[in-house]
Amino acid sequence: MKNFFELDQLGTNVKTEFIAGLTTFLSMAYILFVNPPMLAATGMDEGAVYTATALSAVIGTLIMGLYAKYPIALAPGMGLNAFFAYTVVLGYGIPWETALSGVLVSGLIFILLTLSGVREKIINTIPPTLKLAVGAGIGLFIAFIGFQNAEIIVADEATIVALGDFTYGPTALAIFGLIVTVVLISLKVNGGVFYGMVITAVAGIIVGQIDLPSSIFAPVPSLTPTFGQAFANFGDIFTIQMAGVILTFLFVDFFDTAGTLVAVAEKAGFMKNNELPRAGRALMADSTATVAGAVLGTSTTTSYVESATGVGAGGRSGLTSVFTAMFFLLALLFSPLLNVVTSSVTAPALIIVGVMMASTLKDIAWDQFEIAVPAFLTVIMMPLAYSIATGIAVGFTFYPITMAARGKAKDIHPLMWGLSVIFVLFLIFLAE
Repeated sequence: MKNFFELDQLGTNVKTEFIAGLTTFLSMAYILFVNPPMLAATGMDEGAVYTATALSAVIGTLIMGLYAKYPIALAPGMGLNAFFAYTVVLGYGIPWETALSGVLVSGLIFILLTLSGVREKIINTIPPTLKLAVGAGIGLFIAFIGFQNAEIIVADEATIVALGDFTYGPTALAIFGLIVTVVLISLKVNGGVFYGMVITAVAGIIVGQIDLPSSIFAPVPSLTPTFGQAFANFGDIFTIQMAGVILTFLFVDFFDTAGTLVAVAEKAGFMKNNELPRAGRALMADSTATVAGAVLGTSTTTSYVESATGVGAGGRSGLTSVFTAMFFLLALLFSPLLNVVTSSVTAPALIIVGVMMASTLKDIAWDQFEIAVPAFLTVIMMPLAYSIATGIAVGFTFYPITMAARGKAKDIHPLMWGLSVIFVLFLIFLAE
């Protein structure tokens, strides 16, 4: 094992890798309890999604650890699950089975791009500003969902949205959870989001807002309701609307993965001459996990930036990922805890993850109007239109316009012109 993972060369050992793997797991374990209820809003079986979430994390993280040999863990991604549930299924009225087909196809395309080596060209083609704006916009969208689920923000006929009743039990509990989570993360507690959920759930049980679970352990929930459903309506993906959906799945996963890999690799000191060794293997692990997750019954599986917490704890090899995968496998036995993870418990996690994702706003050149406009529209349209796809479409449509108006048409890659045309058609189709 030492030789396979090159522990001595990397200056680490089994004990350190174990602690790092546990740290990474605790930092991202919240997805086990956030993803199932989010996808269940579409009509999917919550227990099956719990199992699919855990197994997709196990599969993806093991491939990353054993094949790419990086201390990076994977699981269904925040933002992409929101897009899947609230935009594609609930917004567009697309059956969740067809949405899973879209995830499957995006994963297969990702594999082909990885094998062909085209990924670097695509990454370089999309302006950095738009990549940053997409991440920040998704953060605002996720946070808005959290505020809405907790009824901190409610509908209002006069102003569209307004503050909710803070004396309402579930809302008060969510606010308490948000404060606790903010304090934990401010104190730099590893797994602060997860521990915040635990403390909020316990507090909810104590004050009578949440029912005590009948048990802690239970048999693994059946995958039958979701397994293989990605193939059920496969023929329905050949529409302009689904083409836009698949493109969004692919785009967000592609660049989210690239950003995560670079961020974690830099923290661990893996970058060499501004390049990531074995990048192709890491991307292959990510894309393969997406395909596996879609077949199992969950939204896009992607690399988690929370892996940086494990690296911070000393993780340097793929063994860290192997240990993280083992913890996700053990988590399959804890499905009864889903009953205590109410919207009041998950809302703070959504809001905090949104805050973290919005941090990319600082790197956008707001003083350049031709860049600020498409970036701003990308960010703001996601929560306002309640659609990640719409935000991307609007931003990508305006980018060539503002750049050309500024006399920088020659700086626009032909692929960007093509994408802008596709997204214009996408927006027109949705408006009909």
